[in-house]
Amino acid sequence: MSAVIEVTHLRKSYGSLVAVNDVSFEVYEGEIFGMVGPNGAGKTTTIEIIEGLRCPDAGQVRVLGLDPTQDYDRLVYRIGVQLQEASLPSRVRVGEILNTIGAFYDRTVDAETLLGQLGLAEKRNAFFGKLSGGQKQRLFAALALINDPEVVFLDEISTGLDPKARRNIWEFVRGLRNQGKTIFLTTHYMEEAEALCDRVAIMDYGRIVALDTPANLIRSLEGEQRMIFELLDNVDVSFLEEISGVTRVRRHHREVTVYGRNSRFIEDVLLALRAHGAHYRNLRTVEPTLEDVFLALTGRTIREQEES
Repeated sequence: MSAVIEVTHLRKSYGSLVAVNDVSFEVYEGEIFGMVGPNGAGKTTTIEIIEGLRCPDAGQVRVLGLDPTQDYDRLVYRIGVQLQEASLPSRVRVGEILNTIGAFYDRTVDAETLLGQLGLAEKRNAFFGKLSGGQKQRLFAALALINDPEVVFLDEISTGLDPKARRNIWEFVRGLRNQGKTIFLTTHYMEEAEALCDRVAIMDYGRIVALDTPANLIRSLEGEQRMIFELLDNVDVSFLEEISGVTRVRRHHREVTVYGRNSRFIEDVLLALRAHGAHYRNLRTVEPTLEDVFLALTGRTIREQEES
């Protein structure tokens, strides 16, 4: 596969804050490439440099063989960009803005078809200011695709969407890949990355800490499983760390997650809880996910990282 995006030793700082720190990777033609991590990890800065919207302090970027900074006027016609944060005049109509933006390009897709694919057909004559947050997000996705781009950048495309709308967007993104487009998306939803992406770069504090297929990243945990339950009383559960087969114990408020690798650790954890008089509810076991990979690499869940 040929690389359509090449990033080499990328660095970007804002004063003393290093937002992107020596990042290198490639994105191949026809794949869905995901960059995941908590808010503030450096994902948006990275994608905006690749799109040509920011200048790096150091490093090189090539998109479709072009330098986004030096060749932006040529590149802009070949890529589609959906920004994480954007706005439009509240009194502009959905159909009008699509037609207006489309007029800047020699090649466009049919606006009506695009609105239908994104569930916005009934909103063609609606004012932008009357759209919900999720509808605005989908409109920005439509604007990113109106020029029939070769490479599509989607920055947190499902933020603000309900679960049903999010899965509809997932199907739409898969359809773009089936059309031969290359897709670069950022998300802080690990479930989204696992469901959509051919390869995933996990980013934390401005660095890529892992890059592989979701299956290979999960396989790197070597079969680690987890059990999750909610404590009904304020019991110190550190005793669970002494159980054979338990690799680590995480507690977030009253929710406890116990990780382990052998077939008996779940039974032993339940016996230990009973012996220590710990009462619990909502017990469930879960197979490893990308969220577990992030925890294993960083020592934190994404939720804890975003709350800190």
